[in-house]
Amino acid sequence: MEKHSTIYIAGHRGLVGSAIVRCLTKNGYDNLIVRTRQELDLARQADVEAFFHTVRPKYVFLAAAKVGGIGANSTWPAEFIYQNLAIASNVINAAYRSGVKKLLNLGSSCIYPKLAPQPLKEEYLLTGPLEPTNEAYAIAKIAAIKLCKFYNEQYGTNFISAMPTNLYGEGDTYDLFSSHVVPAMIRKFHEAKKSRDPVVLWGDGSPYREFLYADDCADALVFLMEQCDYSNIGEIINVGSGFEETIRELATLIASVVGYKGKIEWDISKPNGTPRKLLDSSKLFSYGWRPSVGLREGIERTYSDFLNRKKEII
Repeated sequence: MEKHSTIYIAGHRGLVGSAIVRCLTKNGYDNLIVRTRQELDLARQADVEAFFHTVRPKYVFLAAAKVGGIGANSTWPAEFIYQNLAIASNVINAAYRSGVKKLLNLGSSCIYPKLAPQPLKEEYLLTGPLEPTNEAYAIAKIAAIKLCKFYNEQYGTNFISAMPTNLYGEGDTYDLFSSHVVPAMIRKFHEAKKSRDPVVLWGDGSPYREFLYADDCADALVFLMEQCDYSNIGEIINVGSGFEETIRELATLIASVVGYKGKIEWDISKPNGTPRKLLDSSKLFSYGWRPSVGLREGIERTYSDFLNRKKEII
């Protein structure tokens, strides 16, 4: 990417999108284009096409999505599949029609089969059944990957798809129903520290999960846009930390960071989700990229973000 080229970040207010903006700005890119949902609804095809026709971005980061945890995915599957299919199809098609030089499509590790061998390699895509609790979201993300693949093959575009592991960091959503595991735990432990109530968490704490700080993820995505093309990375590329923790270990760590010393209870009537989910990020690492923020440091930064934004969150 050239420093003065027009770069559109779709989803700039989200966890990853805001981190991408920070990373690009830090790296000297000075022509960033952003739109709020009120300014541009990416689920509306005509509006997306008009935007791309007028603005003509050269590079696009597609980080916009409807996201949520197990509860939200299980409760609103129709909304998750429709919104994410609409966003992806509208942006990818408009990017092709307006002559975008390169697009990075942000996927998710949930695209892989529930019981695929570990760690998860890129070639495991579509080799088995998905995790039922987030199937709708996963199918939409797989469709976006295939859109990029087939546009590349038919039209010669340079659209790449990156699959991040579980992300957390500044700007996250701390809503207890729709948020992911790290921000949800941060809020639960913080509130329990004041109320002195026990913290109740879903499942039995046994599943293994990999976590990546959002600003590390953004750094990897900018690296991919600068250094890699569809011709050398292929259909998808994993973006992970290479380390995993059990949910029980994660809970202990977050309780320590927050300063909660009370009881942790596990509600085994609630689903665990996928037993283990560790990405094989060796392809990305082979290009020379590595994360720089450890899990404890990242959680400390995220808790500081929660405290700074507490009035708008609670």
